[in-house]
Amino acid sequence: MVTGQTSFFSKVSTNKTDTKRSPIRPFVLMSIVTLLMGVCGARLAQLQIIEGEEYRQRAEDNRIRLIPIPAARGNLVDRKGKLMAANRLARAIYLWPREQQPAQWKETAKKLGPLIDVSPEDIIKKINETGYASGMPVRIAQKIDPKAFVTIAEAMADVPGIEVRAESSRYYPEGNTGAHVLGYIGEATQEDLMANPEYPMGIIIGKMGIEKTINQQLTGVWGNRLVEVNANGEEIRELGVRSAISGEPLELTLDAEVQKAAERALGSRRGAVVVLNVKTGGVIAMASGPSFDPNIFTRNVRAAEWQSLQELENPFLNRALQGYPPGSTFKMVTAAAGIGTGKYQPDSYLGTSSYIVVGGIAFHEHSGGYGVIGFQDALAYSSNTFFYQIGMEVGPEAIAEWGGKLGIGESTSLELLGLDGGTHGMIPTPEEKLRMYNEPWYAGDSVTMGIGQGMVLCTPLELAVMSAVFANGGNRVKPHLLASQSNTPATKPEPVGLSPEAISVIKEGMVAVVQKGTARVLNDGTVPLSGGKTGTSEVLGQPSHALFVGFAPAVNPEISIAVVVENGGYGGVAAAPVALEVYRTYFKK
Repeated sequence: MVTGQTSFFSKVSTNKTDTKRSPIRPFVLMSIVTLLMGVCGARLAQLQIIEGEEYRQRAEDNRIRLIPIPAARGNLVDRKGKLMAANRLARAIYLWPREQQPAQWKETAKKLGPLIDVSPEDIIKKINETGYASGMPVRIAQKIDPKAFVTIAEAMADVPGIEVRAESSRYYPEGNTGAHVLGYIGEATQEDLMANPEYPMGIIIGKMGIEKTINQQLTGVWGNRLVEVNANGEEIRELGVRSAISGEPLELTLDAEVQKAAERALGSRRGAVVVLNVKTGGVIAMASGPSFDPNIFTRNVRAAEWQSLQELENPFLNRALQGYPPGSTFKMVTAAAGIGTGKYQPDSYLGTSSYIVVGGIAFHEHSGGYGVIGFQDALAYSSNTFFYQIGMEVGPEAIAEWGGKLGIGESTSLELLGLDGGTHGMIPTPEEKLRMYNEPWYAGDSVTMGIGQGMVLCTPLELAVMSAVFANGGNRVKPHLLASQSNTPATKPEPVGLSPEAISVIKEGMVAVVQKGTARVLNDGTVPLSGGKTGTSEVLGQPSHALFVGFAPAVNPEISIAVVVENGGYGGVAAAPVALEVYRTYFKK
């Protein structure tokens, strides 16, 4: 009995304990639920009240897109209306950085890269530059091949953040014709964007030549579209649009056919050709070799293309604006200085010989001498001893002064031309030689200066300006490339101060060079009679440079020309035939 009672009371006691614990469990559960609800409520309040505006903005950004509309660059045409730089429809690939996480973009880049011939690393680099939080698209490829376009549409259809967009693409219909004048374009770099805050991301700007120097006129104004999209990034409706404004079309003074002739005649040789209108100073042709095709920069440049450019010798250097020893083409400057200073008259005569001795050094003639001759024959036969004597008599300061008046040195403005990377020629004086080289001036310096050797440098552009002075009756033209600048006060030719008699005798001497002198190759009957002067400038340890300057026709001249063929040898052999090909194109019916 006792045992049974004990068992009973034990059970009773246990039930009492359970009864006492029962109210605690609901309380604990309720507390936990209340706490969880409190946390959720607090988070909900944070999302809706504190961070609500931010998330609403994010949702709006994902729903509303501002899509930029690129403006077509202005066309560039030659003086006859032939397209030199134009635009055509192309497709480009844009990415929307917000549409994927950084890790997802890395995987997408691996798949997309091979389809558009862009490395995954370059794709990610572009996104990084824009920022993954950017609400604007970033262009990663231009001028997508139609096959690639179809492949991308199939392979990447379900991948968010990829857009194939139609836009205007730059191209150069004449290939490398006039490349150093036209230049090339490219997407604005981070530095460009920072320097020009008004530039939208992905804008195409000029990087060289006319494309660069008048970029503002060619660029136009980008527009944009405000659209609503769904969760897949597909457009639902257009909310607004601001149309793009195309850049201004511009007419150049260039003649595409003459430019082609100059480049064709120059061939694969290093050198330059400049052709000017002798009345206005408009640049009709400006060729430089080696050259390049600016079309390769209208898309992603392939490694093989870039490597092939590097194998050439400075293909981007505009040699028409670089200084060369002018050789005998400088003798017109010496003649102008001799007559312009009054120390000689247009009808003066000097005795020539096989050589002259100055300071114990013999300076030689081409032959045994030409006897007593005047300026006309001195130019026709390119007599060295004739111009040695004039150089010593008038002195380096006078030659430098008259060279400047004729367009050599800083007197020829490159600003009007609108091309970067150019230099001026140099006709040093004793003071400048001492400053630059810490050496005194010797009598031999005056001798060599008289025939365009020594430290004298002239650019092909300057030589063409000099030749134009004798062609147009004594006015120095101002070279320019925009047709709108011709016949304006800024480009009005300036008299150089030589008498009509001086101009006439030098011009007649240049005509005699073609008739009976070193440029007889031009007197073959295929082109009108012209005037000119050949030159052969010595280069230490290398073959001489070949030069030719001239004008045509001899009566009522229209154009002047300067040709330099680096290490080409004799001017009459290598440079004058280039001018002949240019004349044949210019004067063809």
